[in-house]
Amino acid sequence: MVGTQAGHTCFHSHWEEVDDAQAGDSIAQSQRINRMDLSKWVLGVGLLSAATMLASNVLAQRFITVASTTSTEQSGLFKHIVPIFQKKTGIEVRVVAVGTGQALDLARRGDADVVFAHAKDAEEKFVAEGHGVKRLPLMYNDFVLVGPKADPAQVAGGKDILQAFRAVAMSHAPFVSRGDGSGTHMAELDLWKAASINIEKEKASWYREIGQGMSPAPWYREIGQGMGPALNTASTMNAYVLSDRGTWLSFKNRGDLVILVEGDRRLFNQYGVILVNPEKHPNVKRAEGQAFIDWVTSPEGQKAIADYKIGGEQLFYPNANQPDA
Repeated sequence: MVGTQAGHTCFHSHWEEVDDAQAGDSIAQSQRINRMDLSKWVLGVGLLSAATMLASNVLAQRFITVASTTSTEQSGLFKHIVPIFQKKTGIEVRVVAVGTGQALDLARRGDADVVFAHAKDAEEKFVAEGHGVKRLPLMYNDFVLVGPKADPAQVAGGKDILQAFRAVAMSHAPFVSRGDGSGTHMAELDLWKAASINIEKEKASWYREIGQGMSPAPWYREIGQGMGPALNTASTMNAYVLSDRGTWLSFKNRGDLVILVEGDRRLFNQYGVILVNPEKHPNVKRAEGQAFIDWVTSPEGQKAIADYKIGGEQLFYPNANQPDA
């Protein structure tokens, strides 16, 4: 019996050891499984975070570059309409504000997706060259002749811009030209030509007296910069300058400058918008660029343009519904 009891004792002791070993194995296995689950969980969280970051980066990369005339930027129009479009579509709009000529050249190199310009002949040439898909009319405002209150050329109140240009030239009163190949510069040169003034010849030979002595200085000053700097220069010099009305209304450093001539039909200023041709420039973001054009020419976008005012005065007048504009 003692042997039997001892055998039972050994038997039970053996299985207790086996049970303890199995229990230990189970615990170890459970710990391994837990560690594996934890690793999988950490990996899953990491992958989810990476996917989220990737998605965010993809969304952040949804942008277009708009090469635009300076007047739409310096007048504040883009600051008004772009946030509305971006909120609606999630597409960021990056504006490069230069003169119309430079804006078209940027697009010719494929460095823009959309062009905003205000020189119809140059825009149509750009499309005819194959760089643009189609020119669409967008909005208009007008040019104004700004000058000093003293008005040495005596043009104030006139409605004939050609007569005013002739008077400025004959008086040798200082005149600031943007000289940057912009739409405003092109319009100014067209007006000199229409007024029968050979500005290329005359600007090299005509001088005005300044200061106490006879120090000569060219009366016609080309600065090669945008509308804002041109207005600043004119303010400093008490000079005449041709400006788009939108930039003038947003300009603060006026000094003694006032609008002297306005209302002539020759001062009409039409803006157009063009999608850069993705077949010629494969890097162009066709879908995003077209989405922007579709929006600015839609009733919603046109209303946003019309709603932009400074001091209660509307700066731009939408006319996308006029195909020949």
